[in-house]
Amino acid sequence: MPTDAATQPSDQRTESSGTVDPGLRERLRQLITELAIVHGTVTLSSGKQADYYVDLRRITLHGEAAPLVGQVMLDLTADLEYDAVGGLTMGADPVATAMLHAAAARADGGGAGRRLDAFVVRKAEKAHGLQQRIEGPPIVGRRVLVLEDTSTTGGSPMEAVQACREAGAEVVAVAVIADRASGAKERIEAAGVPYRSAYGLADLGLGS
Repeated sequence: MPTDAATQPSDQRTESSGTVDPGLRERLRQLITELAIVHGTVTLSSGKQADYYVDLRRITLHGEAAPLVGQVMLDLTADLEYDAVGGLTMGADPVATAMLHAAAARADGGGAGRRLDAFVVRKAEKAHGLQQRIEGPPIVGRRVLVLEDTSTTGGSPMEAVQACREAGAEVVAVAVIADRASGAKERIEAAGVPYRSAYGLADLGLGS
């Protein structure tokens, strides 16, 4: 098996690699703060309580924001070599398709882009049909990027990482749109998987 700031945002993320286009990144940040942040006590999928919720499906399924997600996430991971993207359904699904379409547009436009496949990791293996855990073009022997819109504890991305490895893929990294600074980064990196995020809490006006 393969193993493997406040409201003034920075023009470039802190992890090492290329620069994220500042214009695209800033517009997406604005849309997230305007459309996706819901204040009030909520229970997260991890079971933890929070006094706000970042509903990124309002972004990844939004007509203007979704294409920006694809562009920003491509820029975020431009230094990594991979040819398929996906993660645990359903948070990862629209992120993966946004990246697929953004990559195709860059390639069709004659830029230095690459074509990507997308895949979906089911929460449980199907009991009928082909009985597959992972849907989409086969990922066996391929370098893949595991995605999530956001993660609290890292549980969903790590479940996807394990499923991809069991399917014979090499996971090059986990990438999320927004990091909640609640342990996901530490858990994923402790497992030996590089972790990337386009925004932190400070970028979204949610932390110092």
